[in-house]
Amino acid sequence: MNERDLLQRVCDAYRRILGEKLVGVYVHGSIAFGCFTWATGDIDFLVAVDAPLTQPEKEALIRVLLDLDADAPPKGFEMSVVLRDACKPFQYPTPYELHFSNAHRARARADLSAYCRDMHGVDPDLAAHCTVIRHRGETLFGDPIKAVFGEVPRAAYADSILGDVGDAVQDIADNPVYVTLNLCRVLAYLTEGAVLSKQEGGEWGLAHLPEEHHPLLRAALAAYEGAPFCSEHLPETFAREMLRRIEGYR
Repeated sequence: MNERDLLQRVCDAYRRILGEKLVGVYVHGSIAFGCFTWATGDIDFLVAVDAPLTQPEKEALIRVLLDLDADAPPKGFEMSVVLRDACKPFQYPTPYELHFSNAHRARARADLSAYCRDMHGVDPDLAAHCTVIRHRGETLFGDPIKAVFGEVPRAAYADSILGDVGDAVQDIADNPVYVTLNLCRVLAYLTEGAVLSKQEGGEWGLAHLPEEHHPLLRAALAAYEGAPFCSEHLPETFAREMLRRIEGYR
């Protein structure tokens, strides 16, 4: 089963569970950008609904993902459910009805009822997800994207992506591929307004950053496609330089 098969199975199940309450299912992340790889990517999608979820609905939605986990890529699913009213006009930070990712898998398996009861709130990351959906996303089912998602203010999107790189110097040693490419796409947005994937961010870096950084960028891009990460250049040095550049646009 590939990522498209999994998405379709999720969508079919969610349509049965939610019925007329379901506004649509929208794909974002690397699948929407066309650069998904099974080894390094997760299956990112957002669900829009017209009314708050009931506890049985929440449990049924999460159970679908848990049941498909064995067939999913290593990074699994990332899913959020949002009310249509929070998407147009866009609210920031954005409230969500339910969220799931591999980071919460063990907790959901241990006590699904408690997990679903507690998993709601606001999430600044939704500004980034909704921006990607508007620019590059895919409607898997439901109303057209522009009918559901309002324009995300530049300040909200910038705040969302900047929050993801604030600890880059500390994080890049443990996750050099993600952080290296993510720093590039953040700088690309701040300088050009470009909404890019991680892969496109690395390619942008090769075109716009000094040649001294190119070996690291090439190593990160190769690893993103599944090769072992190998670079003699210090990722921490790159992170400090990129944060200095990013700070100039804040």
